Amino acid sequence: MNRERFYQNERERRKWQNPEVILTDLGLKPGFTFMDVGCGDGFFAIPAARLVGKTGKVYGLDTDDQAVERLKHKALTEGLNNLVLKVGEAEKTVLCEACADIVFYGIVLHDFNNPVRVLMNAKKALKPDGRLIDLDWKKKSMELGPPVQIRFSEDRAIRLIESASFRIETVKAIGPYHYLITAKS
Repeated sequence: MNRERFYQNERERRKWQNPEVILTDLGLKPGFTFMDVGCGDGFFAIPAARLVGKTGKVYGLDTDDQAVERLKHKALTEGLNNLVLKVGEAEKTVLCEACADIVFYGIVLHDFNNPVRVLMNAKKALKPDGRLIDLDWKKKSMELGPPVQIRFSEDRAIRLIESASFRIETVKAIGPYHYLITAKS
């Protein structure tokens, strides 16, 4: 993907999804450790790095090495030194043990080959009082997003999260296209 097209797509996405508002509403603050599983180019990771500040840390994991390289470049350009990025599969990777205040899945949980294993790895990464966040596409036909048949309904996502021994705290709509599930161990 060329750089101009990437930034154009990010601007378009910001029209229907504001990462700073979502992360602030989650309670992300300076000093937190935030884990973005499926971080891609950093649509959420970069704003999270700004919010957690110099005393916080953002872990990012993605299978797309080119996306992770773009994210590294963006962080370097902004002088953000609080990101730890890795290329790898979420089913096989635990970035740290009991370190994260928030493990975040930003419209990706439906993409994993084994979402339960991914969620179990999140459980290992979370601090005892940490929270799991799943932001995903509503399972309805719309002009944006992946095909409706691969999306998880809120009920299916809840069942998957609960099967990984999480307790659901909240489920709410985030704009016209997404839902957000908050869970704890």
